[in-house]
Amino acid sequence: MMKKLYRSVFVTVGTTEFEDLVQIVTSAAVLEQLSVLGCESLTVQFGKGKDPNVERANGLTNIRLTAYGLKSSIGDDISRADLVISHAGAGSCIEVLEAGKPLIVVVNETLMNNHQTELAERLSRDKNLFYCTPRTLLKTLAECELNQLEKLAPAALDSFVNHLDAFMGFR
Repeated sequence: MMKKLYRSVFVTVGTTEFEDLVQIVTSAAVLEQLSVLGCESLTVQFGKGKDPNVERANGLTNIRLTAYGLKSSIGDDISRADLVISHAGAGSCIEVLEAGKPLIVVVNETLMNNHQTELAERLSRDKNLFYCTPRTLLKTLAECELNQLEKLAPAALDSFVNHLDAFMGFR
């Protein structure tokens, strides 16, 4: 069986900032692992955080790296991607899973009352995504079997939204 290549990778931190994710995904080690996965282009959406040093990162790899802060929609970036690496915000997870893209969620452990971990664990249990922390992203990229992820079933989204509403105290 031929191994799938993930030529286009999109990283999103949402509308806030997640410096740890931006920093690790542009590190030499992670860029090398993305190259092993077949990555040729990497787009990093860094939100309100600090602009990553694209020139330095491009000097570390043959991957074409681009970055931007915010724009009205990341839908086109998700559509073009063969793999998405995202923060664990509910909106981002749902958008990526509805698009049917393989997803690795990176949980921001520095957030107080971190609902992101519960969200990531739930979707991981259902085999819809893999999750990790910035510290374990390299290992996750090296070891996860992205082809084993299952598409989000239409009814699963309703169940997930109900679960999220209950967790957030809306029900």
